[in-house]
Amino acid sequence: MTTATRTVLFTDVADYTAQVSGTDREGLRRLLEQHEAMVRPLVARYHGHIAKNIGDSFLCVFGAATDALRAASEILQASGSESYPRVRIALTTGDVEEIDDDAFGATVNLAARILGATPAGECWFGLGTRVCMNEAEVAWEEAGRFRLKGIPGEEPCYRMVPPERAWLPLPVASAARAGRLVRVRPDDRPESVAANAVVLLEGFVPGTSYLAEAVAALPVLEPSSFYLAAWRLSPSDRQGWTHAGRGLVVGTPGAIDRALREVEQEARAAPRLEDSSTMFLDLRRRVDLQLLVCGLGLPAVPVAEVVSGYTFDLLADGSWVTRSDHAVLRVDVRDTGVAVRALGVGVSVDGRLLASGEEAVLHDGSVIRGPAGEIAFRATQGGYAGVLLADTQQWLGLLGGQTAEVGRKPSPPGLAFPNRDSPENLRWLSGPRAARAQASQFTLDRYLSGRRQAAVQLSGNAIRLIPLHPECPTYVLRRDGLHLVEEPVQVSVGDMIVAGTTVIGLRAPE
Repeated sequence: MTTATRTVLFTDVADYTAQVSGTDREGLRRLLEQHEAMVRPLVARYHGHIAKNIGDSFLCVFGAATDALRAASEILQASGSESYPRVRIALTTGDVEEIDDDAFGATVNLAARILGATPAGECWFGLGTRVCMNEAEVAWEEAGRFRLKGIPGEEPCYRMVPPERAWLPLPVASAARAGRLVRVRPDDRPESVAANAVVLLEGFVPGTSYLAEAVAALPVLEPSSFYLAAWRLSPSDRQGWTHAGRGLVVGTPGAIDRALREVEQEARAAPRLEDSSTMFLDLRRRVDLQLLVCGLGLPAVPVAEVVSGYTFDLLADGSWVTRSDHAVLRVDVRDTGVAVRALGVGVSVDGRLLASGEEAVLHDGSVIRGPAGEIAFRATQGGYAGVLLADTQQWLGLLGGQTAEVGRKPSPPGLAFPNRDSPENLRWLSGPRAARAQASQFTLDRYLSGRRQAAVQLSGNAIRLIPLHPECPTYVLRRDGLHLVEEPVQVSVGDMIVAGTTVIGLRAPE
């Protein structure tokens, strides 16, 4: 057995289980033979070898990361045709234990786990490969950070971009659908650019003064509003452009143009209300006051002398959860302040795009933009480090004369707090008190919010907030700050109730 640094590449047939269930033995044999006929010569062309066949997968080993990626690119281009099946590919680079041309070890395990996260028709690779490869020969972009089974922590993953495909970042795709995308070319400069536009610079050579002059000639926009179309980038060119918080659209000109046309065609084909013969009725009863879940409360640390810090993950649909493999960003509350870490692409803080895994400290008034929309951070005092504000679809309507409860399990009519009942996001202090808290499944919401937390009473134009729980504190957030509510108080439209990790806004109905 010898130890050597190698690049390990896995291929497998996409949708293999479904294909097997719908074919006979001869069809299965033909599918596997086509897979091998496609993979074997391309692996050999780039100086690799197939170490083993595992069902519908091949484990291949290369001496160079760039060779492995070039082989992967050609395999992807060949796959999905009439002659060859559609595949997914994953690889990473590191130390491998070699026995009789076979490969074992942590690098092999990591490549296999990355394969499990890779979508059909794509090639993803790990950090080891990104560090070792020649970036001038391979186009790539960030895919995000992922928790992979059996691998501690979160792994950054990257996507190889073949010449025939381009993946549009969400801000670029959204702007194209809405008609807010401004495409700037060296010989075609726009006369004006709207304040909410996204600018895509095409046909410019990265790192040149000509590109810098083109950016300087455009109106002043946030850095995250600028994207550069490019394919293969040197590390210095990539760093020079993205360091300022600007974005990239990685792809050949033809691939980017096709991707934009597809998005624009989808937008044109989408049904519009005025063109539809369907009648939509608003079946919601007219209400006089809305209680709207509109944010995440961030209790100050330490909490109860047991928690030193904690995190929450944001999903693309705007939901905050304790931990998820599909999160787009993570907020981290420490005794030194509040920070946000991007877990995918397309996340910006105060107009600066963050690389996947990059962190930014939040300040009062900071604005986060990403796949979940826009989130505002408001720093507070007195029990909370701050709140992250963004409206959700969870609300309750009140009529004059009604009283409604809020809490983890309020009496009807009531607005229930989102369920974030898990301790996996907590960092514990040492000592017997913290040990007992862990054993009892302590969570922030169980400690800081009650089943029946507070009541909102609407009488005429007067709104009263009535605390119900004797131990879990209720706060009201006004323009002048956060206030503890220890007895019934008058509140107004625009105020917010803060309890546990939930923020509820008092809104006039639209």
